[in-house]
Order: sequence, then structure tokens, then C-alpha cells
Amino acid sequence: MATKVRLSLACGDYEIVRALKEGTVQADGLELVVLTSHGPRERHWRMARNLEYDVCEFNVGAYFMARERNVGITAIPVFLHRRFRHGFAFVNVSSGIKSPTDLIGKRVGGTNFQPAGNIWLRGILEEHYGVPHKEITWIVDRSEDVGFTPPSGLKIEMIPPGKHMDTMLAEGEIPAMINPYIPKPIVNGDARVTRMFPDYKAVERDYFRQTGIFPIMHVTVIKQEIVDKYPWAAVSLAKAFEKSKQVCYQRVVNPRIVPLAWFSHQWDEERKTLGPDPWAYGLGEANRKNLQTIIRYCHQQGLINREMAIEELFVDTDPGDAGADEGHY
Repeated sequence: MATKVRLSLACGDYEIVRALKEGTVQADGLELVVLTSHGPRERHWRMARNLEYDVCEFNVGAYFMARERNVGITAIPVFLHRRFRHGFAFVNVSSGIKSPTDLIGKRVGGTNFQPAGNIWLRGILEEHYGVPHKEITWIVDRSEDVGFTPPSGLKIEMIPPGKHMDTMLAEGEIPAMINPYIPKPIVNGDARVTRMFPDYKAVERDYFRQTGIFPIMHVTVIKQEIVDKYPWAAVSLAKAFEKSKQVCYQRVVNPRIVPLAWFSHQWDEERKTLGPDPWAYGLGEANRKNLQTIIRYCHQQGLINREMAIEELFVDTDPGDAGADEGHY
């Protein structure tokens, strides 16, 4: 029996990877040790600082930064995490902030500068609402995954010792927050805090209709040394991720699986808006536009020095005509 190449894979515990994790879908020629217990902050930090995994779901902006710094990783066009971001801008109700332009000149909190969700929302606010990111002072509560020197004019300040960002927002010490997670005041129904876009779902739908972008948060990176030694491994991984996703789609379409009363209605409604495969992999036209947009935002916000070409960043895993009968990427 041929020996398989054993690789560690760190990613979120998503339904779209369940079949890979449980072994009902396998990557040809590979034995995957799937690690899902590490949260995104830990996972990204471990990969950015120490390259601790062979294959890793990784912050898209941090990946571009790592590549520019010649870190020994590349990526396959498998995007395990996407999320619309208009619903992740929060304001203190007494702050007087009624529209995005009211953020100009303010101190705005967040985890750190580099999370993909923050990059996307800053870029969207600048491009679509006229809010220059350099006209805001960004208050952060942690160090960056990939070290960088903020460019001239970019104002980033660390939170004062002993302070907590959620409390600062609720008490009005900072008027607003842009964050990859939902702050506790919102979760707990604290009336002092609200979303900047109260009907964020409608705003996000309009954004998608205008742009065709369902924002990519994370890419899937693989150590360059593995690709160099086993050039076939990237394609094998991409095919396995696609098969696992299709198994997920087939499973969750059954309304008995998901404990939501109107799940089937929501499923149908979402597919009408986003299409039959919202989590599409590969480098098709929609994903290229998606990636080119976040590359542009990263450059605009001083995280990378130039707008890199997609071909520099991703292994070509398109199966071509030979794989056309096995699904798309």
C-alpha cells in the first residue's frame, strides 16, 4: 500500500470541512490531520509567527503581507470564510454618529488593524461612503499578527492599560467600533450601543447586487516547501475541499438537520441573491474581482507596498477539461 503524505490542516470547525475532518472525503495521496480547536486569532498568530501548520486557513490580508515579506507559504484558491461586514460597525447612541461620514475625525476602536473584516469595512467605508481611513484614529487592543510600520498619516493607538474596548464603547469613551466580532453590549441588548447600519442585511444585499462581492475573509495557505516537493498536493487539496463543500450542501439542504423554523425559506432566499454556490472556490471572474478588491484595500491602507497580481499569490489548481466532470473550483 502506497504511503500517503501526512499534513496538518488548521481551520475553523465549519460544516463545509466536516467531511474532511470526519474522513468521509479524503485528499488523494494525502493524510490530513485536521485541527479545528484553535480559534482564528491563535491560528493566524501561530502561522504568521512560526509556520506551525502545513496547511492553514489564514487571514487574507496577513497572507498578502507575508508573501511580500517572502514568508515561505503560498495559497490555493479555497476560501473557507466569507462574511459581509456592514453589520460589524457599532456606535454609541449618544455619540451623535448618524452616518458613516460622522466617523471622520473620531477615535474608532477595534481588535487590531489587520483583521480581514476590518480591512474590508475600512475599504468599503472609504470607497462607497467617502470616509478616508487616515482621517480616523484607530484604537486597538492587541498586537498585529504580521509586524508592520504604519505609513505616514495613519494613526493607530494601543488601548490604555486596564481598559476593555467593549466597555469603552458602551460608556462613550470611544464613539464607535469596527470589529471582526460582535461586541458584548450588542449581544446583551445594551441600549447604549447600536449598529451604524441598523438594517445591515438590506445594506449588504444592496452591496452584493452593486458589486457582486461576497467578501473573502480567509484564504487557505500551504507551506511552499510542500508544494515544491509534492506539486500535485495543491490540486489534491483543492479537489478534496470542493468535495467536502458539496457534501455539506447536500446535507444541510435537509431542513431537519438545522434547528431553524424557516431555514428552507432562508436557504432559497439566499440562493436567489447569492447564486447556487456562494462559497465558490477557484479563480473565476467573481473571485478575481473579490481578491483584487481586497488587494487594493490592503495597498491603500498601507499593509502592502504594491498591488500584487493574483497569479503571484495562488497556485493554479484549475483541473481544466480533465476534471470538468468532478465539479468546479
